[in-house]
Amino acid sequence: MQNKDCAGRVVLVTGASRGIGKAVALELARRGAHVMALARTQGALEELDDEIRALGGACTLVPCDIKDYDGLDRLGASIFERWGRLDGLVANAGILGILSPLGHIDPERFDAVMAVNVTANWRLIRALDLPLRKSAAGRVIMLSSGVAHRAKALAYWGPYAVSKAALEMLGRTYAAETMLTNLKIMLVNPGPLRTRMRAAAMPDEDPEDLAPP
Repeated sequence: MQNKDCAGRVVLVTGASRGIGKAVALELARRGAHVMALARTQGALEELDDEIRALGGACTLVPCDIKDYDGLDRLGASIFERWGRLDGLVANAGILGILSPLGHIDPERFDAVMAVNVTANWRLIRALDLPLRKSAAGRVIMLSSGVAHRAKALAYWGPYAVSKAALEMLGRTYAAETMLTNLKIMLVNPGPLRTRMRAAAMPDEDPEDLAPP
């Protein structure tokens, strides 16, 4: 018998079209949640929708670039208007950027990593704070990485490592500000998994040695 412990919950998953985000979206659907799946690729979102429907679940597709900050504001307003609350946010969307000495990185490439991995998540918090606080048991899960704490061992990971360290402080700050509410903030390091980003970061690694998301 399937566990339906998320029945009736409304959860937004960013970067939901593949990898960890897709796996989380499917598991939430299996557990009865209404999944709001945000990603840039319309076709991949439609495939996810088909898989969720095959599970008997429900999904709302949100084709949106995570850097469309005005779009995130509109999304927050739409969620509050439709449901009056948001029970969960899985902030999964992120990019690796370039692996290079800090002095060799173009400013545009550094800014792009910070825009996706940090600023977009702050904008999500800003847009979703009210509906998250209206949930009886709201949850925010932010996907981090061990590189946020191991810069000495991982030279040349500058933009990504800096962005994940900033994301963790963003999450801790929001947790402190919501300590007396029903909202709980969690930082999750999923570890090495068989994803496209991992393959780009570790090209010499055999993906078959890693677990799927």
